[in-house]
Amino acid sequence: MSSLSLAVRDSKTMLRRNLLHARRYPSLTLNLLTTPIMLLLLFVYIFGDVMSAGIGGGGADRSDYIAYLVPGVLLMTIGSTTIGTAVSVAMDMSEGIIARFRTMAIHRSSVLIGHVAGSVLQALMSVIFVGAVGVAIGFRSTDATALEWIAAFGVLALFTLALTWIAVGMGLVSPNAEAASNTAMPLIFLPLISSTFVPIDAMPGWFQPIAEYQPFTPAIETVRGLLLGTEIGNNGWLAIGWSVALTALGYFWSKSVFNRDPK
Repeated sequence: MSSLSLAVRDSKTMLRRNLLHARRYPSLTLNLLTTPIMLLLLFVYIFGDVMSAGIGGGGADRSDYIAYLVPGVLLMTIGSTTIGTAVSVAMDMSEGIIARFRTMAIHRSSVLIGHVAGSVLQALMSVIFVGAVGVAIGFRSTDATALEWIAAFGVLALFTLALTWIAVGMGLVSPNAEAASNTAMPLIFLPLISSTFVPIDAMPGWFQPIAEYQPFTPAIETVRGLLLGTEIGNNGWLAIGWSVALTALGYFWSKSVFNRDPK
């Protein structure tokens, strides 16, 4: 059997292991889903009328704000659920399972690939679930074509892959699950200071560069533009660039830490 065949076989085994683990312990995924759903409901039903004044030149209503808000919350969902990836990897490290895998006759990269593949699937399922909640409360995308829907999902999938590799690296360097959860907090904090809730030009001038020059904002604006027909500009290329760069960074970081001889 070739090396590639072994890698595929062992990666499928590790993927099945991680999906079974997630199925047996769904509370972590549900807890991480709570934040974006609660924020979605909070900003629609409590702050919706006020926040809508920050978009469309002040002439938007609640339905317009729902349309504006949901794409950002979808990206926030990815950041939130990938925290579970960091926690899961840290638990495997602290409980000695990773050390045991290192001694077994399996393809080394399959351990990380299994974690990444399982986490990407879980995150995308979470995105679909939160999207369904958005539709239930009034989100509509009547102008988007089938191709634009596919492109938006592709951006979400690529960004999920990028954040998942970063989360794997965070989990590998964390001494325990609690530390991994704290280390991965920027993955849910950054969407809060992006264009998720209000346009960047409605923010204070000194804060606008912080919101603009970070990975979440171009991804949010790209998905928003594809689904709502708004201007995307350079955000599409920036979102792809950020995703590729973060994927490469997370992959090489995780591989370096994983292959490091344990002390």
